[in-house]
Amino acid sequence: MSFQEGSEVDPGRRVFVSYIDKSREYYLAQGYGNPYRWAWNSQVPFEPLAKPLAECRVGLVTTSVIDVGQEAVDFASSPPKSSYAYPSDPMPERLFTMNLPWDKEATNTDDLGSFFQLRALREFQAEGRVGSVSSRFYGVPTEYSQRKTNTVDAPEVLRFCREDGVDVALLAGL
Repeated sequence: MSFQEGSEVDPGRRVFVSYIDKSREYYLAQGYGNPYRWAWNSQVPFEPLAKPLAECRVGLVTTSVIDVGQEAVDFASSPPKSSYAYPSDPMPERLFTMNLPWDKEATNTDDLGSFFQLRALREFQAEGRVGSVSSRFYGVPTEYSQRKTNTVDAPEVLRFCREDGVDVALLAGL
């Protein structure tokens, strides 16, 4: 029997899983009254660079928080999450990610360079690919509130970037 469009699923092929549908079902099952929707912001301040990247100051934005040396987290007593600016020199050895829900058995965040590209940006600066790297990096700890992201965190990070003369911000989400 050959596999044809509209027939039963071929067991040798992967089946598409709709993340948005699965998320919507999950949140409704948890008792949330409104279905999950992808974040959307029609007024994002994207615009073409006014000068070459080799002349721009680049800022790095992460969704992790500054490492406080904890291996385990009491989620109920975790401090409120808020955006921050932190000196990028010296570069942090670790960022704290254990409070985030990800498959900690299948992967880890021990390799800081895999999700926080500050070292790579500094190498690009040395090669002349970017003009400079901001003296601070910026954090927007993962929070599942579109309203807070749009009304609190994004304006705060924009303020930090403007204070530091950042031309381009790179979001390196975990």
